[in-house]
Amino acid sequence: MPSLTLTHVALFLAAAAIAAPLAKALRIGTVLGYLIAGVLIGPFGLGGLSSGLGIGDLYSAQAVLHLAEFGVVLLLFLIGLELRLNRLWAMRRSIFGAGGVQVGVTGLVLGIIGTLLGLKFLPALFMGLALALSSTAFALQVMEENGELTARHGRLGFAILLFQDIAAIPLLALASLFAVSTAAKGPDFDVLDIAKAAATIGAIYVIGRFVIDQVLRRVAATKLHEAMTASALLTVVVVVLLCEAAGLSASLGAFLAGVLLADSTYRHEIEADIKPFEGLLLGLFFTAIGMSLDLKMLLTSPFKIAALVVAFVAVKAIVLYAIGRMSGLGARPSRRLAGSLSQGGEFAFVLFGAGAAAAVLTAEQAALGVVLVTLSMMATPAVLYLEKRLFKPDAAAQPVYDALPENDQHVVIAGLGRFGQIVSRVLRARKIPITALDIDSEHIESVRKFGVSIYFGDARRLEILEAAQTGKAKAFVLAIDDVEASLRTAELVRHNFPHVPIYARARNRNHVHRLMDLGVTVVRREMFASSLELTHDLLKGLGFTEGQAAQSVATFRAQDEKRLIEAYAHYNDEEKLREVALATAEELERQFEADAAALAVAEGAASPAPPALKRGAVKEAAE
Repeated sequence: MPSLTLTHVALFLAAAAIAAPLAKALRIGTVLGYLIAGVLIGPFGLGGLSSGLGIGDLYSAQAVLHLAEFGVVLLLFLIGLELRLNRLWAMRRSIFGAGGVQVGVTGLVLGIIGTLLGLKFLPALFMGLALALSSTAFALQVMEENGELTARHGRLGFAILLFQDIAAIPLLALASLFAVSTAAKGPDFDVLDIAKAAATIGAIYVIGRFVIDQVLRRVAATKLHEAMTASALLTVVVVVLLCEAAGLSASLGAFLAGVLLADSTYRHEIEADIKPFEGLLLGLFFTAIGMSLDLKMLLTSPFKIAALVVAFVAVKAIVLYAIGRMSGLGARPSRRLAGSLSQGGEFAFVLFGAGAAAAVLTAEQAALGVVLVTLSMMATPAVLYLEKRLFKPDAAAQPVYDALPENDQHVVIAGLGRFGQIVSRVLRARKIPITALDIDSEHIESVRKFGVSIYFGDARRLEILEAAQTGKAKAFVLAIDDVEASLRTAELVRHNFPHVPIYARARNRNHVHRLMDLGVTVVRREMFASSLELTHDLLKGLGFTEGQAAQSVATFRAQDEKRLIEAYAHYNDEEKLREVALATAEELERQFEADAAALAVAEGAASPAPPALKRGAVKEAAE
């Protein structure tokens, strides 16, 4: 088999780079765009014209498909990061109830239809069960693009997809059992394999729970971003290798690893590092699937195949719609669920291959199954589009979100140093959910000992802010000590999440003005209030009365805040600032004298102003 060359790589990357923006512009969904691009450059499409150049051949498609399957693994890993074990346990009824009914009923109905079309029962049932599996990558991508992943029907769809990934393992065993029934030799699968799979899952649990977080903590201490990226990818690769060695689905193993790392301090950082790889590889995955479509078979029997695709998608959609209704969903959410999961899945390709190798299916039947799955994927965006056009949205139907509590109507705190910790302590005492981000791994470990939920993540990166679900936050507290990092973060939040109010900490007056440039209006200088409080105590210690000390501090505060706003117009002009500072100092002295006289009259006895308040004494300190 020819190896994958740079020419192949360039072709696939070009297709992915063009297909996604074009599909988005045409509003047909990026996944459908990738599939169509794959058909066009594939060996049965326009790519066949350039076969002499070694591009567009089926071998290169299979090579890229094998590589791009890692994108599906990364997708399941990222989904796992969003779910904690307690959340997964709470979903058990949806996973095993709705998921089990969907696979069982759909597989049985399709098997019966296959028998009526002339297949023997066991091959028809095996093919029906394989077709019952939906495409996890495709369905999740479509629901995410349509903003439905967090709706109730999106959560139910995810639970069904998760069960399908679990069911893929025993379905592989059916190839062996059905092969025995048909007097053919199939792959061995016995109790030892089940024990090995269970031991592997246990090992993943131990590694994810007690080892990986410690390793990432040490890597984060180096402050090398590329090292964190490599560590995140290595985590997924190790899990995949363990699962494949035990005969498990790599996707399932990656999902479990993600679940176990959901409580990790470094969850947001891992998610941000892996997300770009996941998106690119998924694009290549669907492009390779499009290239694998056998157009010759389609052109030979177009009406027959079209009828089979329609029947296949219809049966699956009807079963899913019924499950949605039985689960308490309305008519429209049930239709959206049915349309989103009505296609065949990528794991069906593996099952068809195993069935053909075990002589359960003929080569022609396996090839037909691949065509049906691919065409059903292409039909999904069209089905969802037709649903929107044919059915008006329910008047009272509103999206019901089932987001994790800590990521819904929460407060994001960027920087959990001395300033941020005080804010977080008050919010926690008021039972207001927070997501705190910091980039100092040692500081994170120290703070976590006191029960504070803090995550390793650089708030200057948009991926981290998105992973912290800043868009859903009620407020964003900017408490980063570094001025430049603070400004970069403020700029990102203002540009990408303009509806989220920012409450910022500033190092000094210049920092305040630069934050004002970015549209941040609620800013507090970090030591201003504490300095005034100390000054109040100092004046009392120097012999001033409580009224005099309080009046002096109040006057200074009002005048300084007024000057801060006025100086904003020319904060880059150092000479102008100096002039304003000198003039303000003299004005402050006059104000103090007037306040002292007024206070003396109010108290009924004049008290001489101390030497520190004589005119000119504070001029040098004004700056």
